[in-house]
Amino acid sequence: MFNRFISRLILLCTLPVVLMSAAACLPAVGGDAASEARRLAAPYALNVPAWELHNTFAPPDAAPQKGIPAALGADIENALAQQGIAALPPVRYRLVQPPLLLVISPRERIFYLNRLLLQPGMDAARMEELEDGIAEKGLSALVVKIGGFGAAYPAVVSPSLPLKTIAEAVVEEWAHQYLALRPLGFLYLLDSLGFSQDPGVITMNETLAGMMADEISAAVCSRYSGAALQQGGASDDGFDFAAEMRLTRRQVDELLAGGSVDEAERYMNERRDFFVAHGYPIRKLNQAYFAFHGIYGQDPGSASPVYGQMKKLRQASGSLAEFVQQVSAMTGSDALEKAVDSLPR
Repeated sequence: MFNRFISRLILLCTLPVVLMSAAACLPAVGGDAASEARRLAAPYALNVPAWELHNTFAPPDAAPQKGIPAALGADIENALAQQGIAALPPVRYRLVQPPLLLVISPRERIFYLNRLLLQPGMDAARMEELEDGIAEKGLSALVVKIGGFGAAYPAVVSPSLPLKTIAEAVVEEWAHQYLALRPLGFLYLLDSLGFSQDPGVITMNETLAGMMADEISAAVCSRYSGAALQQGGASDDGFDFAAEMRLTRRQVDELLAGGSVDEAERYMNERRDFFVAHGYPIRKLNQAYFAFHGIYGQDPGSASPVYGQMKKLRQASGSLAEFVQQVSAMTGSDALEKAVDSLPR
C-alpha cells in the first residue's frame, strides 16, 4: 500500500514534466526542409497528451503475459537494491507496443537533427512513403521501431521481445526516469524540450542507461531459465555483425566527409543487402539510421568514444552505484574526458 502511494505521488509530481518533454520531441530546428518534414509527418504524429494519459491510468494487466515472470519488476528492484541503488521512482512498466520514432538527419553528414513520435502500428508501406517524402526535401529519414519508451510512467516496453531483451528494456527505460532527477538526465530532458545541450549529453545519458540495463538485467535473468531467455534472430555462421557495422560506419563517415553523398548512399544500400543476406533484417540503412544508433555508445553503429570512456570509469569504480553517481552528476563530455584522464595510468 505504501509503495503504491509513493508511486502515485511521484506520478502526480512528474507527469506534467513528462508530458511536456514527450510533446516537445522534434524541436522546430533545421530550417524549411525540417518544417516540411514535420508537415509530412503530421498525419502520423502521436497525440502525446492523450496517449500519456491513457498509459498512465490504464488498468494493470489482469494476468502476466506468457513467459514473462509476474515478479519481474520486483526482481529488478531487488537487483538495484543489492547494488546500492534506490528504486526511485519504483519500477513500473506496461507491455504494449511503444510509439514509433521518426528520426531525421542531414544527407551530407550524420547528425541527430530532429525526431518525432509517431502512432504505433504504422505499416512498412506508409513508413517508406513518409521517408521518401522527406528525402525529396533533401533530408535523410527513418521510422524506427523502438523497444521501449521511458518518457512515460509507467514505462512502455514492446511485448514482442524475448524475456532477456524485455528485462534490459525495462531497466533501461527506468534508468532514464531515475537519471532525469540528476544533472546528466535533466540536461537530456532539457534537450528534448528544445533547449540544445552539449551533443555528448544525449550519448552519455543513453550509454549510461544502457550500461545500467546490462548489469541489472544480467543479475535478474540469472534467476530465470527456459526458452523465454533465448534471443533467437540472426544465423550463427560466424558472421561478426558488430565489426562489419563499425566498418560500414567508418566508410560512410569518410565518404560524407569527402562530399561524396551519392556514393555513400549507394554504399549503404549495398551494405544493407549484405547484412540482410547474413540474417540481419535491416529495413533501411541511411544517415538517419546511423544518427539514431549513434547516440547509443555501445552500438556498433556509433562513432562516439563515450562507451570506451565509460567502461574505463566503470572498471575503476568500486560498485555500479558509485559509477552511476559519478557519471550522472556530469554535465557534458568535457567532464567525462577529465574523469578518464584523471584515472591512474
